Amino acid sequence: MTPQAHIPVLLNEAVEALRVEPGARYIDCTVGQGGHAAGILERGGQLLGIDVDPQAVQAARARLLPYSENAILINEDFKNLEQICFNLGFHPIRGILFDLGMSSLQVNNASRGFSFQYDAPLNMRYNPSQGLTAATIVNTFPEDELASIIKMYGEEHRGRQIARSIVANRPFSTTRQLATVVSRTVGLRGRIHPATKTFQALRIAVNQELDRLEIAINQAANLLDRGGRLVVISFHSLEDRLVKDFLRKESQDCICPPQIPVCVCGHRATLKLITKRVITPSPAEVAVNPRSRSAKLRVAERT
Repeated sequence: MTPQAHIPVLLNEAVEALRVEPGARYIDCTVGQGGHAAGILERGGQLLGIDVDPQAVQAARARLLPYSENAILINEDFKNLEQICFNLGFHPIRGILFDLGMSSLQVNNASRGFSFQYDAPLNMRYNPSQGLTAATIVNTFPEDELASIIKMYGEEHRGRQIARSIVANRPFSTTRQLATVVSRTVGLRGRIHPATKTFQALRIAVNQELDRLEIAINQAANLLDRGGRLVVISFHSLEDRLVKDFLRKESQDCICPPQIPVCVCGHRATLKLITKRVITPSPAEVAVNPRSRSAKLRVAERT
């Protein structure tokens, strides 16, 4: 396997959950290098593959060349999902997949600046054309805002301490410079690198991951045909919590607070939960692909 190779996580589980039917339309909102997309196309589905990263779309196009007649691949942001489908006339839709988080294509490319394993520019952008970078955040944001980002998106309780050290030691230009300061501030504790949570927080902030996901998942539920499936693979607790709360809300009629005796919200369920319990990778999959260990898959069906 080359350093750039990517193993799709929960591949069989995701494709099975989509219940792919020959000739039916499916959307892979994070097409990456085309692993899940290939699984859909192999079963005869028609695919719309979306990715905000142009390098990912290029890689997916090469991998999915044998299925080109049934695949549309575009470099776009999934927060524009409804408009994309409208523009392409891509409907009705039987299944939508989100495989969230980074791909090996991004992590293993030192120039992208996602990992402190390489001494690279502080970049962290999925979309290289956007303005905001990790360098902008660490070098220009006030201490209070930095602390909030690290605490909220990294779930790092030492966010204030880390933010203070960042401000005291800036400017930063590379990932190793930042990781060194964070490590020195936090100290070596536990099994994960002390800078992991800070880097996660910066990546989420740079790419507005949670905001974009919240917008897109609402659109996905609206786009699905009756009986269509929504499948989401998440990799950290913030993503999974957002997905779980959305699916729970949309799978029940009344969402009024418990203290209100009569329903006044008028909400009606649009989804049915298929996975009562989250699906996680098997020990065998984790052994082959350690990056899959934190993955969680949830499935709902349009009513």
